[in-house]
Amino acid sequence: MPRHIARGGPKPQIKDVTQTLKRLASYLAKRKGLLFLVIIMVAASSALGLLGPYLVGVAIDEFIVTGDKEGLLSLLFQLGLVYFFYSLAIFLQNYWMAGIAQKTVFEMRTGLFDHLHQLPLSFFDQRQHGELMSRVTNDIENVSSTLNSSVIQIVSSVLTLTGAVIVMLSLSPLLTAVTLLIVPLMYIGMKWITNRTSRLFKEQQRHLGELNGYIEEAVSSKHIVKMFSKEEKIAAEFGRRNAELKRAGYWAQTYSGFIPKLMNVLNNLSFTFIAGVGGWLALKGIISVGVIVIFAEYSRQFTRPLNDLANQFNTLLSAIAGAERVFDIIDTEREEQEEDGLDKVETIHGEIEFRDVSFSYVESKETLQGINFSVRPGEMLALIGPTGSGKTTIINLLARFYDPDDGQILLDGKESTKISRKDLRKHMGFVLQDTFLFEGTIRENIRYGRLEATDEEVEKAAQEANAHSFIMKLPDGYDTKLKHEGSGISQGQKQLLAIARAILANPAILILDEATSSIDTITEIHIQQALDRLMKGRTTITIAHRLNTIARANHILNLGADPQHVNAQG
Repeated sequence: MPRHIARGGPKPQIKDVTQTLKRLASYLAKRKGLLFLVIIMVAASSALGLLGPYLVGVAIDEFIVTGDKEGLLSLLFQLGLVYFFYSLAIFLQNYWMAGIAQKTVFEMRTGLFDHLHQLPLSFFDQRQHGELMSRVTNDIENVSSTLNSSVIQIVSSVLTLTGAVIVMLSLSPLLTAVTLLIVPLMYIGMKWITNRTSRLFKEQQRHLGELNGYIEEAVSSKHIVKMFSKEEKIAAEFGRRNAELKRAGYWAQTYSGFIPKLMNVLNNLSFTFIAGVGGWLALKGIISVGVIVIFAEYSRQFTRPLNDLANQFNTLLSAIAGAERVFDIIDTEREEQEEDGLDKVETIHGEIEFRDVSFSYVESKETLQGINFSVRPGEMLALIGPTGSGKTTIINLLARFYDPDDGQILLDGKESTKISRKDLRKHMGFVLQDTFLFEGTIRENIRYGRLEATDEEVEKAAQEANAHSFIMKLPDGYDTKLKHEGSGISQGQKQLLAIARAILANPAILILDEATSSIDTITEIHIQQALDRLMKGRTTITIAHRLNTIARANHILNLGADPQHVNAQG
């Protein structure tokens, strides 16, 4: 298998529920001290929640029936303290758990974002950008909202159920058995529901990611859509995808909505059984009225945790679906920028040689085959050929966005695959036809070429790129803020800023995609003058579309020739 395919994926297998929960638990374990305090508060609130109804039953049997007013007042005071501390424990556990959840998802989001920037270019070539954005935002937020509530609810429900059963068994085993009659019915109903919601929540997350990807694509291509008057077509496609998300979300929420309805029916059924059997036992003198009241309250405290567990189970399934998508990316093998054993290169003179290089993006369909050429330091190589002939692929291979399937690429006589990518790219500058500018000031965009550059160096680079004059005409000069992707200035001005950025980086090797192919004549002259200064003394590889560019090159590589034996010509 070609190396670039092995490095980019196949996509890792989706982890199962147990494995995903273990990985989420490993994040929570980093805050185990605070998590322990949360569990203590949950245990306290569960115990106090059970103690309240018990005291009400005691009040009925020992004080209300007997007419003991002083004892009743004392017990009511105790009951007030119980519910005060119950509320305090609830507040503390929610407050602390919110901090744990936010720190956890902060770490997950940071790790995911950092990992995305260490993945090979092939990973992004195979995925929609909007779908990846959905994993960083929607899926992470889904995990966050679940951690805020589910951990507390699950622990509280388990403790409450355990405590309720123990107390009920001590008061009346028969009534306890009557209360537990609903458990098999609940299990059957829950199993039927969750078998459907598990699949539907995963489908919902998948459709949401695909819809986000389509929205990102539609917004990015808004000019093309309007040029070809395809608003109706793109709206129709959005409607189709939105309908798929609606369908998955509708059935996921519908099935999960059966849970509270089921629990309400079972709760009322349990209460009916307790009232009937308890009343009969009270008439027989086996239990007191207070015990019936305790069981009536505990039956609700018994079914409510089961209800909470059922609801949280569905919420948990939705979060797991999101977490799986996050871990799917984190588990993708990253592009090793600091590979052990690879050479660290401080300087590159710019000698480039391709020796019988072959490459394919897809197996069995070669893009390049048997490519041979060499360029000496300071020379210029022009790449020509029809669309799809492999001009951009040569640049991608040289920059090690991909590695060749066969053959060697040498830089200063050293094989490129033995040089770390970070060091290699540090000595390369790129001026592409589609210039990308970040949202920020012009000064910040130029300084992106070398972050430690001073303001004077930034302005000198702009002057050499013929960009200084138009920058000074802007309202705030170098501190003028650019909008998203540099909208607000012309294409030619963007190119000048890109050239200034490359000049500031001072690379040994310069990569050019015909930067003047869509520029007016006067701007082209300014750009060409800036490029001449930029190329001086540097090895340059350019994707050439114009004759004047080809005529100025030391070598021409015609990728439209026989693909079996392509060589650079002087």
